[in-house]
Amino acid sequence: MSHTLKDLLAQGAADAPAISAPGRAPLRHGALRDLIVQTLAALNGWGIARNDRVAIVLPNGPEMATCYMACASGVTSAPLNPAYRADEFEFYLSDLHAKALIVERGSRSPAVDVARRLGVRLIELVAGEAAGSFTLHDDSGAVVASAAVQGGFAQPDDVSMVLHTSGTTSRPKIVPLSQANLAASARNIRDTLRFTAQDCGLNIMPLFHIHGLIAGVLAPLAAGSQVFCTPGFNALKFFAWMDEARPSWYTAVPTMHQAIIARAGKNLDVIARHPLRFMRSSSSSMPPQVITELEAIFKAPLIEAYGMTEATHQMCSNPLPPGVRKAGSVGLAAGPEVAIMADDGSLLPAAAIGEIVIRGASVTRGYEANDKANAEAFTNGWFRTGDQGQIDVEGYVSLTGRLKEIINRGGEKISPREVDEILMDHPAVAQVVCFGMPHPKLGEEVAAAVVLREGQSATERELQAFVSQRVADFKVPKKILFLDEIPKGATGKLQRIGLAAKLGLG
Repeated sequence: MSHTLKDLLAQGAADAPAISAPGRAPLRHGALRDLIVQTLAALNGWGIARNDRVAIVLPNGPEMATCYMACASGVTSAPLNPAYRADEFEFYLSDLHAKALIVERGSRSPAVDVARRLGVRLIELVAGEAAGSFTLHDDSGAVVASAAVQGGFAQPDDVSMVLHTSGTTSRPKIVPLSQANLAASARNIRDTLRFTAQDCGLNIMPLFHIHGLIAGVLAPLAAGSQVFCTPGFNALKFFAWMDEARPSWYTAVPTMHQAIIARAGKNLDVIARHPLRFMRSSSSSMPPQVITELEAIFKAPLIEAYGMTEATHQMCSNPLPPGVRKAGSVGLAAGPEVAIMADDGSLLPAAAIGEIVIRGASVTRGYEANDKANAEAFTNGWFRTGDQGQIDVEGYVSLTGRLKEIINRGGEKISPREVDEILMDHPAVAQVVCFGMPHPKLGEEVAAAVVLREGQSATERELQAFVSQRVADFKVPKKILFLDEIPKGATGKLQRIGLAAKLGLG
């Protein structure tokens, strides 16, 4: 069994394409393996060793994918969102104790000035001709070490990636993921989706995020597949990329799938030319109505999965056909063990609602230097996900909401997802996110942000009446805002926490 990226990435035939990109020649698996060896030799030569942290601030694309894999193979990779501002880079580079920062040559990112001010070694990446090929150049004038103390490829227990939790309500926590964690998760996804050397994935996910890095890049490459790396999601370019990449699958978050649906009608010829084996959705819940629409358009199954950073992404997944896909469920355990826990730490039987907990080879050993968070997160060896849900008798996991997002209206507990799914049944509604807004007496009331379908109309009262036919009055949104676009997080996820304040209702 492969416990390191070196072993995993040895699977692809040397002359088979590994990384491709719009308008560029592909990088082959053999060349990718050589590139990783050269990159680690350069980093080791500058005194950067296993478990040393290297922040990566690169635009989405093939070099981000290959630079991440090279760093994760022998040092500690710390991919950061290139859209951060100077004060955010200051926080993350300091919090990580980054030993180096990799940027593209000529980068105007505020991270460059922050790194200079903090004394972090600045390394510039220069892209080569083939997609994902590059060389590194140390322009910091720092003293070159004769050799790193612990160089070469990472061992299973080495920390190979660090990411911060999103920290919507508190200071972001550092999640260290070991080489063994990364390898286990890539294997789990590879096996769940039955990747082969014939597959080609169209990657539209951001590559500073666990979903894109592990499911979009590492898992398919571990099967000798090809990954076509785009500059990031763009609904206007998606179908042209599809024509160029000729993909067999793609993975995305629900908001991306919805944007693809909106443009699919004009691109049915492209879809017919390149039949997909499957589509995958993860990182937030997919409305069942959208699954039905997407499967009808692409004539392929939509595989809904459930992941989080602390599990190195995938925890559950619906199976590929002929396995049963249950709409509204995130599927069966697909890597870590999954159970439902009561408040007192006992495990609950099938169909009971409680907190989803996990344990296994892909789960982090704990947050870095945060005893309080670890004491709250781990119970009897199980990691508490913070998600509420249940497991049916067949083992399918359903989420009922984030525990922090459950709306508490005067003691009545409301799952915003339940109200979302009802509103999505209205023919005029394209997108919706329900959330709690402050109320002076009840604590919270239900509110909803809605995007209408093009050319459709609906009033607040009409939608409230529609919801009231299906649920008790206390669950009906007291306020419905009509928006052109719902504010999203950096990875395209709709974020309920903090939305009321963002929309002026806080």
